[in-house]
Amino acid sequence: MKSTAAVSFVLFFMACFAIMAHALPMERRAPKYQIQVKSASAFCSFMPPHPGDDVGATEDDGIPMCTSSSLGGKVFPSGFIQSAHYASTSTYQQITGRIDRTKYSLKSSDGGGQYDNKDVAPTTCNGYKYFVNLIEPDSNIFCIRCCKNQSDCKLGLSTYGCQRVVPGNYN
Repeated sequence: MKSTAAVSFVLFFMACFAIMAHALPMERRAPKYQIQVKSASAFCSFMPPHPGDDVGATEDDGIPMCTSSSLGGKVFPSGFIQSAHYASTSTYQQITGRIDRTKYSLKSSDGGGQYDNKDVAPTTCNGYKYFVNLIEPDSNIFCIRCCKNQSDCKLGLSTYGCQRVVPGNYN
């Protein structure tokens, strides 16, 4: 009788473990995004999930917002993008520009943060595995670069800001 109870317990434990091992990763898996940076009028950028959220505090759960929902995310609030400048090479495409933080209730005291392929995974940007995206509400600027090669995306330098991580036009 004792061995039957022990075998039953072990089988029950193994069944529970097997269920949890398969169920938990599915529940914790981040949504897969396929965003695009095509032109100054057709692009996406990651944003905090809710208006007014702190950018740096949401680096792991940012959501894409785009100029059109067909590009891979929600549509930017009207008037949020003030300017956008497109640049590309054979190994990356990027957008740099200005935002109006008030259109998404971002704080003027928010120094910003960096969304990238290490934090918001699994994501592709123009089909590439690598991207770097900064939002700086205190300066009203943003940038995103989709990279064919990891060396074209300067990951982990969020404190340097857009103008150093993704050089470009911020007028």
